[in-house]
Amino acid sequence: MTEKTKKAGDSKTIVFLHPDLGIGGAERLVVDAAVGLQNRGHKVVIFTSHCDPKHCFDEARDGTLDVRVRGNTIVPPNLLSRFSILCSILRQLHLILQIYLSAELQSLSPDAFFVDQLSAGVPLLQLLSPRRDARVLFYCHFPDLLLAQGRQRWWKRAYRVPFDAWEQWSMSFADAIAVNSKFTKGVVGRTWPGLARRKDLQVVYPCVDTKGKEQNEKNGGEEDGGDDKPLWNGKKFLLSINRFERKKDIALAIRAFAGLEPSARKGVRLVVAGGYDPRVAENVGYHKELVELSESLGLRCMTAKTHVTALQVPDDVEVLFLHSVPNLLKATLLASARLLVYTPANEHFGIVPLEAMLAGVPVLAADTGGPTETVVEGVTGWLRSPSDVVAWTAVMDKVLNHLSEDELAALSKAGTARVKDNFGEAHMAQRLDDIVAQMLRAPRTWSWRPMAAALGVGTLGAVGFALAVLGRAVAVYS
Repeated sequence: MTEKTKKAGDSKTIVFLHPDLGIGGAERLVVDAAVGLQNRGHKVVIFTSHCDPKHCFDEARDGTLDVRVRGNTIVPPNLLSRFSILCSILRQLHLILQIYLSAELQSLSPDAFFVDQLSAGVPLLQLLSPRRDARVLFYCHFPDLLLAQGRQRWWKRAYRVPFDAWEQWSMSFADAIAVNSKFTKGVVGRTWPGLARRKDLQVVYPCVDTKGKEQNEKNGGEEDGGDDKPLWNGKKFLLSINRFERKKDIALAIRAFAGLEPSARKGVRLVVAGGYDPRVAENVGYHKELVELSESLGLRCMTAKTHVTALQVPDDVEVLFLHSVPNLLKATLLASARLLVYTPANEHFGIVPLEAMLAGVPVLAADTGGPTETVVEGVTGWLRSPSDVVAWTAVMDKVLNHLSEDELAALSKAGTARVKDNFGEAHMAQRLDDIVAQMLRAPRTWSWRPMAAALGVGTLGAVGFALAVLGRAVAVYS
């Protein structure tokens, strides 16, 4: 009897609401959560304001998931590259109103809702839900008010005040709140202590695809679609995978690599791969900074923008930059790397260390944030202070020149086992299923009576503020 059959009697209809179903960590979690709950026998529908078939995960375009684009016909994603948060909120409210007025929501009659990233529409969703016993789970990847840029400017701080207040207020209407790590749970608790006292914040870790690994092992350990020729003729290399953003601190990996003695670095390469969009100024600017840093440290570097050029790199290149590597090349890199160097400090969770450990690659990560919950010191990798470059260099040297093959094999085996035992798809799906069941059994933790006036005033204020901002934008840019 399959897991799906076992759960058939408990089948529920779960509706997901996500702002933009593109390609990113939050989107990967949403897709995995939806597929996992669907595999457990539930009916799952995802509503989103944007999903480009050319820029989304396979499950969102190949029919695996029922993805419906709504709420995208009135409000644009931004106004002249500004007012993104305002537009996002209005688009979410438009989406909810559209599926309600079209009777699409009534026909689905959801038992539960999964809302993430943007909580603004949760009160409206509670108001318009066709079932009084339906419940809402809000998944907080990280408080949006802490992610907003440019707060050093007074007008930016003033602009954000109503949105920051709305974020906390609207989250209080969720029947349950989940976060992606204990680190994020602590941040949410410190940011909104009142909310944390009223709500039991549940940790639901993101997952990685362990089924593909298991199938690969059954097939004899050969990577699907790969060949037997080792990368760069078997050259040792350290790997960094991150978006080209300054907060990812990729420069730390380059400085630590440059700190190796020439003899320890001989025949070794640092490969810096990650998300890169030429339309994003920070991606372009930070890549240029990293190239200049490498050259200033006496490291010969090269940038490869295609799979073909990446495989034809001269042997004396010490730092190789790879832009937006495809999944096949990424899997090949992980299968061959000596060490994953994961540099972001205070990362909310960090999915790349899990991908590396699943592939049997030990991880060197910052001793802050999510990696402290996934990487086990001395067992699956090492945790070091991002301010101590020398300590990072020492670990690199240890892995490259001092660990025996047996010691490396033990690290590899422990990493794979840790991911399979704790961070697989089934673990996340079951955790979410348990939270949904718990929500449906428990009484509501909020009431409309004391909040009805706030809802009315807040809605009128938000609409007035939106009209004022739109009017100002038209006046300034016309």
